[in-house]
Amino acid sequence: MLSKWDAAMKRGKAASGNQDVQVVKPLSLVYKQVGSTVTVYLKSGEKYTGQLAKVDNYMNLIIEDAVEESGNKTTRYGRVLIRGNNILLIKTAV
Repeated sequence: MLSKWDAAMKRGKAASGNQDVQVVKPLSLVYKQVGSTVTVYLKSGEKYTGQLAKVDNYMNLIIEDAVEESGNKTTRYGRVLIRGNNILLIKTAV
């Protein structure tokens, strides 16, 4: 049996009303950010900020000119590879 949310998504309507819902895959949003500055928060608490250079289908990221912030310590790196399953949040620069 489908939940109220699943049934609404199949119909293309929001569960709370008759508003149209556009389903967007998270990976496609990340691909659109290649070349822009992003901040990546990891599950372990570290934060990396830099230019997103590459993304793969596992959401592994390569960030150029990366700055790592861990607690009150800041370290600069040229290029970092972040494994996708360690990512908690990806934030774009506004």
